[in-house]
Amino acid sequence: MSSEINSSDVAAGTSFWKKAAVLVAILAVIVVAYTQFREMLTLEWLAQQEAHLRALQQAHPLLVHGLAFVIYVAVTGLSLPGATVLTLVYGWYFGLLRAVILVSFASTAGATLAFLFSRYLFRDVVRRHSGHRLDAFNRALEHEGPFFLFTLRLIPAVPFFVINAVMGLTPIRTWTFWWVSQLGMLAGTMVYAYAGSSVPGLQNLADDGVNAVFTPSQITQITAALVLLGVFPLIVRMVVKLLKRSVAAPSAGSALPLSTDGESRNDVQA
Repeated sequence: MSSEINSSDVAAGTSFWKKAAVLVAILAVIVVAYTQFREMLTLEWLAQQEAHLRALQQAHPLLVHGLAFVIYVAVTGLSLPGATVLTLVYGWYFGLLRAVILVSFASTAGATLAFLFSRYLFRDVVRRHSGHRLDAFNRALEHEGPFFLFTLRLIPAVPFFVINAVMGLTPIRTWTFWWVSQLGMLAGTMVYAYAGSSVPGLQNLADDGVNAVFTPSQITQITAALVLLGVFPLIVRMVVKLLKRSVAAPSAGSALPLSTDGESRNDVQA
């Protein structure tokens, strides 16, 4: 018995040090990359290199697209700030269609990477800081299924990194997380890519930000539309539940009444 306990302790300690080593390596990469390239990550610097960036794209299109994809995955996967600005820049640089395709797959890959980090590396840290959120997410997933994640992806008020981190501790499958996130983030990607593609030059974007394309009232309207779009799946699901109950009501007398728990389980299985 004691040998089994000792071996389990050794395995747990080894697992901890492996996770710690991965975490230190990731932090080291972030620090080095930020130190070396922080000036190149600003809109002001990119605006000064506008002509060179256009020439580089024409000379090496595959390299430019691949590098842009890796940068976006790194920013979203490591939960670094700047994803919105990158989407605007990509919209300007690649055009609407190519920017939407690139950002859509890169953002989903980055989100899934953060999801896997949370699930396999930072489980204890995320659980300690998001215990109440985790319970709420698990209950919502049990009742709503993938619709819940889809709704969260459509609501701009819910932080991107919070969804990835907390979802990593839920029972949702990685493939389900991927395709639901891909669909859920598509609307926001299209809005910001369109905004970037409408900017005449990066200097305008550096000076005015999103206001270079949209007025404050338009930004408010777009945000409200995305929120309504995010709530829509929940409204549809509630209506469907009410219709099922109203149809089942006339035959309630000829069947044994279901308990609330039983009804809830049937809804989840359905």
